[in-house]
Amino acid sequence: MSKAGPIVGGIAAIVISALVFLVPFAFIILTAFKDRAQAAALDFTWPASFNLWTNLVEVVTTRNWMLVTAFINSTILTVSSVTLLVVFAAMVGFILARRKSRWNPLVEFLILAGLMIPPAVVPTIWLMQGLGLFGKLHGLVLIEVAYNLPFSIILYRAFIATIPRELDEAAIIDGARPLDVFFRVILPLLWPVTVTNIVVQSVGIFNDFTNPLYYLPGNQNATVQLTLYNFQSQFNTSYNLLFTNILLITIPPLIVFLFFNRQIVAGMTAGAVKG
Repeated sequence: MSKAGPIVGGIAAIVISALVFLVPFAFIILTAFKDRAQAAALDFTWPASFNLWTNLVEVVTTRNWMLVTAFINSTILTVSSVTLLVVFAAMVGFILARRKSRWNPLVEFLILAGLMIPPAVVPTIWLMQGLGLFGKLHGLVLIEVAYNLPFSIILYRAFIATIPRELDEAAIIDGARPLDVFFRVILPLLWPVTVTNIVVQSVGIFNDFTNPLYYLPGNQNATVQLTLYNFQSQFNTSYNLLFTNILLITIPPLIVFLFFNRQIVAGMTAGAVKG
């Protein structure tokens, strides 16, 4: 019985995970295949006719190919934000792990505060308007970097703490400058946690709904999540097109997680034990 307990628990966990994640995804796929009348019932039934291609064409071409523009905007937003996050978070994590000073507790407190305190939307909008960044894609890039930087710093700091200081000292003895030590010695060793950070932040920023809604108005600035408004309104919703749109914008993050699942787990646990 003692040996059977973990097996039963594992099977139960798999079944519950399948119900939580696979059933909703199956419902999205089935609804995307239906026509408008059958999809309006919002039931878990087999499609009477397969209309996926028709739905895909209508979703992509709606409002002058808005979904294509949204994918381009989301890609630019994601790549730019994640690039800045990796560079800035790695540099801050390196300094916090290597240089102990009286300011470290204050910096660490601010980092934790950035994780715990919810963002203030109205003051942020007022600040962005004053800087001329409201409604600009590069303004939202700065917002995403600011909101996600604390988590990235914590990841990098924990990982850098496992790297021996002797590597830094050897590089300095060989004549390396501080920037050379970081970019040529430390940064290449951060690949496991960097992959984790890239995947986690990319999926989060790509799927972000609230920040583009608040800080990036205008159809020309639409991101993929905001295109869901194309097919729903107060009095009428085309559920077949809505779920087809959801299916399209779900596929890229799903592929990323499937291919990088092992790297995500390795990077998250790499700094758990200091060597």
